[in-house]
Amino acid sequence: MGLDQSIEAEAKDRVSLLLPGHQQDLISRVAMASKGPVVLVLMSGGPIDVTFAKNDPRVSAILWVGYPGQAGGAAIADVLFGAANPGGKLPMTWYPQDYVAKVSMANMDMRANPTKGYPGRTYRFYKGPTVFPFGAGFSYTRFSQHLVSAPITVSVPTLHSHLVSNNTTTLMKTKATLRTIHTNCESLDIDMHIDVKNIGDMDGTHTVLIFSTPPDPTETKQLVAFEKVHVVAGAKQRVKINMNACKHLSVADEYGVRRIYMGEHKIHVGDDLKHSITFQPSI
Repeated sequence: MGLDQSIEAEAKDRVSLLLPGHQQDLISRVAMASKGPVVLVLMSGGPIDVTFAKNDPRVSAILWVGYPGQAGGAAIADVLFGAANPGGKLPMTWYPQDYVAKVSMANMDMRANPTKGYPGRTYRFYKGPTVFPFGAGFSYTRFSQHLVSAPITVSVPTLHSHLVSNNTTTLMKTKATLRTIHTNCESLDIDMHIDVKNIGDMDGTHTVLIFSTPPDPTETKQLVAFEKVHVVAGAKQRVKINMNACKHLSVADEYGVRRIYMGEHKIHVGDDLKHSITFQPSI
């Protein structure tokens, strides 16, 4: 089931997030008539509102395969019959159908505007209901994550040539932001070590997702790093996440200038682990 490039391609934009034609009715009828497990396999390049299938207890699983190409049939069969363990994560938010009525295709704003009824775009700014959220994805096994080590405080050096600036003096007192070009970015590497344990019965692959929320309340949580690791059943693997404060934990202001916020940055490892790193300016 799903879509094809006759309705989603360059110069062809969908006007609905629902399955085209009578696919929804067909899926529901097949699920009703089936005497065994029903797995819905979806082919598409973008999200589809399949809430009806998600809420149908007769549909055991939903497998999204994108547009897999000539080897897709064999790959899908391997997953369906247990020869391979799926381990992907959704690269986009799957919105409900009513999202379409709230978002004009001519409006490219990312942030939500409640006064105009505009819900925002992407996982960073859209906080409404979803069919499936960004980063969602299951496998035939289960994983647990444990934060082994990560810095608590990071000193952000200010380049000597910038110390004469009045803006720098203000910065040092208010601990607001520091332009990335005014610090030594090479010295701001941050390493995190995370243990990933496979607590299920099947070998599998897990993706560690690292999100960050800067101190400024106007900024939102965003993905800053990820690492995929294969773990055999019952075993544990240590994953090293290397980030750079300038590259991964800075934000762009309204002029496109990248800045590092001083203060407490909240680090999220998936949905279950939280850590804080405090940036402090130093000379």
